[in-house]
Amino acid sequence: MDASITLLTLETKSMRSDIASFQSRVTGLEQRMGSLEVQATMSWDRDQDLLYLRSKITDMEDRSRRDNICLHGIPENKEGTDIQTFLSSTLPKLTSLDFDPPIEFQRAHRIGPKRSDNSARPRPIMACLLRHNQTRQILQVARNHGPFRIDQYDIRIIADYSKETNDRRKAFLALRPRLLQLEIKYGLFDPARVWVSKN
Repeated sequence: MDASITLLTLETKSMRSDIASFQSRVTGLEQRMGSLEVQATMSWDRDQDLLYLRSKITDMEDRSRRDNICLHGIPENKEGTDIQTFLSSTLPKLTSLDFDPPIEFQRAHRIGPKRSDNSARPRPIMACLLRHNQTRQILQVARNHGPFRIDQYDIRIIADYSKETNDRRKAFLALRPRLLQLEIKYGLFDPARVWVSKN
């Protein structure tokens, strides 16, 4: 009988020791889980901050480009040696706008290196206008009446956006045929917001 009691006492002590060890381990796990939850919350907050900062940078880049226009389709070397003079005389003819004061540019240039193949698609021309209201006028006419023609070439004039905004705008392209098929009116607001209208 005494031997059984002694054995039970030893087993009880061993069980108490195991329980204390488990409690210690559970407490450690709870502390580590709490630390991980705090880190996860901080990481989520950082991700939100990064998304916010990225959207602000994109907005700032788009705003810095708002006086730019991009002309596609003008043949290489059509501008001669003075691209600004060429655009000053060409844009009023293309858009039928009477600019007063005359249109002026901060800068204008072809985008990318010159191509050796004459049959290749001409490089776009990027132009930064001096007056914002003239930029808006040109883009408004281009949206409503483009593309334009120089000789036998189709010329498109578009706004200049950051890569991220252009990617967002391209995402709507797949939606357009479906909206047309369903006879739903739609539009794309600057810089990259789509609206739909259905009675």
